[in-house]
Amino acid sequence: MSLITALESKSTTEASLRFPIYLDHNATTPCDEAVLQAMLPYFCNDFGNAASMYGLHGWNAHKAVEQAREKIADALGAQPENFIFTSGATESNNLGIRGVFRACNHKGKHIITSSIEHPATLATLRDLEHEGARVSYLEPLPDGSFDIDAMKAAITPETILITVMYANNEIGTINPIDDIAFIAKQHDILFMSDATQALGKVDINLTTCPIDILTCSAHKIYGPKGVGGLYLRHQHGNRVVDIRPQITGGGSEQGLRGGTLNVPGIVGFAKAVELAQRELSNGAIDKVEQLRDKLEDGLLELQQVQVNGMSEERLPHVCNVSFQDTDGKKMLSLLKKSISVSTGSACSSSNLSPSHVLTALGLSDELAQATIRFSLGRHTTEAEIDFALNKVREVAALTLRV
Repeated sequence: MSLITALESKSTTEASLRFPIYLDHNATTPCDEAVLQAMLPYFCNDFGNAASMYGLHGWNAHKAVEQAREKIADALGAQPENFIFTSGATESNNLGIRGVFRACNHKGKHIITSSIEHPATLATLRDLEHEGARVSYLEPLPDGSFDIDAMKAAITPETILITVMYANNEIGTINPIDDIAFIAKQHDILFMSDATQALGKVDINLTTCPIDILTCSAHKIYGPKGVGGLYLRHQHGNRVVDIRPQITGGGSEQGLRGGTLNVPGIVGFAKAVELAQRELSNGAIDKVEQLRDKLEDGLLELQQVQVNGMSEERLPHVCNVSFQDTDGKKMLSLLKKSISVSTGSACSSSNLSPSHVLTALGLSDELAQATIRFSLGRHTTEAEIDFALNKVREVAALTLRV
């Protein structure tokens, strides 16, 4: 192929791309068309209040909610009555953590967590410290994985809750959730896991793994924003803990969460879970991992690049890389019009402070601020990865400090 032909081919390929290329799926995902179509009838036709079941409109809405609950619970290996709907993972985390503390603080006030949890967990725990909670924030192992031995050492007779995310939102490490759950059970301690980033990416089976509380959100799996859920284990027909509601009024969702249910969002959530489970079973997620590996291998050809969170167990679509001796702020500015990426959690990316996850791994503030999280999605193409690699190489050369 001649140089002119190659350049023409490259130009044609780039012309077919949609800019900026979206590689920030850990922040949020576009709503899938099938999800949108499933939701539409519940905006204008079956618009009833699911709590008002005496009329046909309300009854149809109620049926849609319960069918959605069954679908999501089945995907998780849970019973429908164990799953309630919320406005998202942040509300679910607050309900789980605050609910357990206020229900169990007569037994003890000690909580164990990881120092690299999502801000929705860390901010809630810090707030509870003002109410007397004593929290152990465990540092991660060098590869970003959870330190089981440190957890064992931190357990006391006063420990009432261990809360550890299923997979990290910034570096993608998957935590040893089964091991944590069984150790917690041995000590009669409640175990909660934020599975927001893991849902739809890894197999979650609550039949075999004794997680007591699990939280999740729809918008990370091509569902709508503003809807999420909380799973609460039952034992011998009763909840393992009688958590206290944080939003009162109306008594919906078994009295755990007041407010009118978001029926279109709930229907969309269930459809998104259905599609995600299909991708797990048909191997589509493996193709995303192959593209992630291609991106990562290409970036590692740059001498100043290091990958963060190189745990053996890692989400298949996440690549978190730092650029040494690089002006991180300038680099992100130059990439902005071409590629959508993040420096860390979407909930804290507006904060100028370096990522708490990366500093916990030992990165300097300067290196943490010269870090990019790439998170691929189901629609990411090889052409987009090729473009992203070339663009990052170009920008890295322009922002290298000499």
